[in-house]
Amino acid sequence: MKTPTILTCAVTGNLTTPEQTPYLPITPTHIAEACLEAADAGAAAVHIHVRDPKTGRPSMDLALYAEVVEQLRRHRPELIINLTTGPGGRFVPGAEDPKVYAASTTLMRPEARVEHIVALRPDVCSLDLNTMNSGDVVVMNTPSSVKRMARLIREAGTLPELECFDTGDVMLARQLIAEGVLEGPGLYTFVMGVRYALPYGTEAMLLARLLIDVGAQWSAFAVGRHAFEACAQAHLLGGNVRVGLEDTIYLSRGLLARNNGELVTKARRLIEDLGGSLATPTEARARWKLRPSNQAPVGQHPPSAN
Repeated sequence: MKTPTILTCAVTGNLTTPEQTPYLPITPTHIAEACLEAADAGAAAVHIHVRDPKTGRPSMDLALYAEVVEQLRRHRPELIINLTTGPGGRFVPGAEDPKVYAASTTLMRPEARVEHIVALRPDVCSLDLNTMNSGDVVVMNTPSSVKRMARLIREAGTLPELECFDTGDVMLARQLIAEGVLEGPGLYTFVMGVRYALPYGTEAMLLARLLIDVGAQWSAFAVGRHAFEACAQAHLLGGNVRVGLEDTIYLSRGLLARNNGELVTKARRLIEDLGGSLATPTEARARWKLRPSNQAPVGQHPPSAN
C-alpha cells in the first residue's frame, strides 16, 4: 500500500495581497478559520503567516501569532502548526549608495525572526536557507544567521522545515546537518517557480530530490500557474505536497479560489485520482516524529492583539 501523502496548506503568505484577491484571510480569526477549512478538506498541516488586521500587510507581531495558535490548539489540537520565520530577510540597496539600505528593507536580527517560535513552540517552522535575487531585491539568509535561528528552534522543540529555493540551499542544509547544527536526515521543502530560483519542472524536482540524504522527508510546491501540476508531480515522485493562497490564488485559469479549502479539495482529488491518499494529522505526526497532539505545549501567550 502506498504511503499516504502529507498535504500542507499555506493559507495567507507574505506576498499575496488583498488587491489580488478579496478572499485572502487577514485577521487572526480569519486566518485560524482558513486553517480549519483546510483541515476539513484534508490538510494535515498548515503553514501560517500573520497580517496587520488594519492594513492587511505582512506582520511579525507575536500577539497575532499567539491568537491564531491558541484558536487552532483549542479547536483542532491534532492539526500540525507550521509557523513561518521567513520575514525579516529582505535587503533593498539604496539607489544612491547600495551599502545603505532602502526603506523597504526588512532585515531583522535572527533572534527576532524566531521570537514567536520560542514563545509558542509550534510543531514545525520554516527555516529559509536561500540567499538570492527575488525580483528586484535580495533575500539574505547567511549561514551564520541560519545557525543562530536553528539553535533557538531546536531549543523550542520545534522541527525546522528546510525551505530550499535552489540547489545551493540544499547543500547548505546538508553542511549544517553534518556540523550538527540541524538534525538529520532533515525535512525539506523545495520551492519552485520563484523568479531567479529553482524553476518548476520534473527534471528540477528530481535533481533537488536526488541531492538530499536517503531517508530525508521532502515536499515540493510551485507558485502560480504550476501549483497543481507540482502537486501531482511531487506525489508521483514520492514526496509530500503543499497548496494554499500563499502560492496560488486561482482554482483554475481565471477562476479565483474562494478559500483555501477549495485549493486543498482540488489537490486531494488530483492525488486520489492518481491512486494516492492524504495522510491524517496523526499519521503525519508519526512520520515526522512530532510530539502527540495531546502534548502540545502551552506557549507564553501575550495579550490578545484585538
